[in-house]
Amino acid sequence: MAMWLGIISVLPELIDAARSGGVFARALEAGSLQLQTFNPRDFAKDKHRTIDDRPYGGGAGMVMMTAPLVSALEAARAAAPDTPKVVLMDPQGEVFQQATAVQESQTGSLIIVCGRYEGLDQRFVDHYVDERWSIGDYVLSGGELAALVVCDAIARHIPGTLGNSLSIIDESHLDGTLDYPHYTRPVDTAEGSVPDVLLSGDHQRIFEYRRREALQRTFHQRPDMLIRRVFSDADRKLLTACFAASKEQQNTTKKQ
Repeated sequence: MAMWLGIISVLPELIDAARSGGVFARALEAGSLQLQTFNPRDFAKDKHRTIDDRPYGGGAGMVMMTAPLVSALEAARAAAPDTPKVVLMDPQGEVFQQATAVQESQTGSLIIVCGRYEGLDQRFVDHYVDERWSIGDYVLSGGELAALVVCDAIARHIPGTLGNSLSIIDESHLDGTLDYPHYTRPVDTAEGSVPDVLLSGDHQRIFEYRRREALQRTFHQRPDMLIRRVFSDADRKLLTACFAASKEQQNTTKKQ
């Protein structure tokens, strides 16, 4: 059964751009993913298709009205093949993680609401939104770009989307570490050579090299990802070596 995504947005053309290429488009083409957009303007009652108004209490900007959003949501729910979770893309929400992408790829349907202007009437959020997701601590002009990031991350984990299933297994963040470095032909370039271990044909050595590089990258670039993790004996040895090498480098720098 294909996963179904419903996107509520006043700018559906931004969402539809994802149909033109890449992993997401491939999933749609293969039929493993279905996408529908729902524009609140189509449910507005006045001739101007008004979907926003001034905020009570004053302040800058406009606020998206509840009624058009509710109508768009009802239409999305009616189109969904089963009961969908309703998610709002919101900078105040929980940070979207790789584990969430994997989990959601196994569900039947999902509705994503994209805010605009100064935000949504809080009554809509309180009564209809199940979860709020953020893609980082910054503000965008609307939720559409954030929704596309989420959709692409989810689509990668739908069976048949990627040509090589190993691509998912080796991705950054999937096991809580960053990815290892990659090399391709030619072996030698003006910028350097491919590490000998990758040319050895020894799969165990290659695995150990890649694991060590992944842990080192994570230790130096995103040490927060290593907190509260349970490591294997092999990983602990590699991390101990990372600590030792880092300390030695610091001592060398101090002497200089």
